[in-house]
Amino acid sequence: MRKTITKTTDKNKTNATKHAASTWNTPIYVYWFIILFFIAATFYILGRSHGMIHNPATLNEEILMQANDYFNAGQQKLAAGDIEGAIADLTAVVDSGAVSGTAYLARGEAYMLLGDYKKAMSDFNSAVEHDTTNVLAFYDRALLEMRMEDYNAAMIDINNALVVAATNPAPSVPMRDLYAKRGQLNLWQKNWDGAIADYTNSLARPDGTVSPNVYAERAEAYTAKGDYTDAVTDYASAMQVIKEQLGGITDVAQGERLSRDVMLYTEKTAALYLKLNNKEEALKNLENARQIAIALNDTETVEHLNKLVSDLQDSIVAEQSMNEAE
Repeated sequence: MRKTITKTTDKNKTNATKHAASTWNTPIYVYWFIILFFIAATFYILGRSHGMIHNPATLNEEILMQANDYFNAGQQKLAAGDIEGAIADLTAVVDSGAVSGTAYLARGEAYMLLGDYKKAMSDFNSAVEHDTTNVLAFYDRALLEMRMEDYNAAMIDINNALVVAATNPAPSVPMRDLYAKRGQLNLWQKNWDGAIADYTNSLARPDGTVSPNVYAERAEAYTAKGDYTDAVTDYASAMQVIKEQLGGITDVAQGERLSRDVMLYTEKTAALYLKLNNKEEALKNLENARQIAIALNDTETVEHLNKLVSDLQDSIVAEQSMNEAE
């Protein structure tokens, strides 16, 4: 009898336990589903309210037109020097969901002008990710890397820009400028032969405008190699380009800057003639440089050049006296 009662009691307990477990398990799964649903819904609503989630179907013509208006306004403000205003407008384009690589690129340029290199690099990276055929994206990132003195990374980006430009040229960044920039990188890294080759390629390109800096920087590379005659020729070419530019200059400040460049190149030419042991030509160039300094009312440079002229004149006289004595 006891056995029967015990078995019946155990069985009842077992059934009761199973029933209780079944009763509790179903609601737990339901509750978890409801909780996850509300979490997902909350994040979706927050994302929509902050412009983080964009359904492609919602990018209608009106949104695209607004993004285009913000982009144009940002470009205009950037050109006018309103850097922070440009960043605000371009950020509106990025947040609209209608962003393209050009919006990141323009905002990156604004951040670079502002000196915020970290944000500029982030935007240039995004621009490259959006469009790996955009020459300007690689070029701008290289310029930023040069400012950050990461010359190896800059060289990689300039090389990428050259590769892309070969099949997808960009009018805003002609091959002439790309070769010139790589020449500058080689010059800074003291790769004289590489710099000379790149500057020569730049000058040989038909696209773009010749910069006197290309001749002057190639002259620096020639000087470092000891090719003084070639360096003299390049400084003369640089000054010729500047003289042609001065003919159409109306901006006084720009005219003064170009005149100072001529003065500097003339003095450097004098130093090269001294290395070539041609003191007479060196003296002529020093005197020409002094005349430019006088015209610019640069008293400090005038005094500096007066001393150089006087010392060289004394040296020439002493040399002539020695020759006559012999």
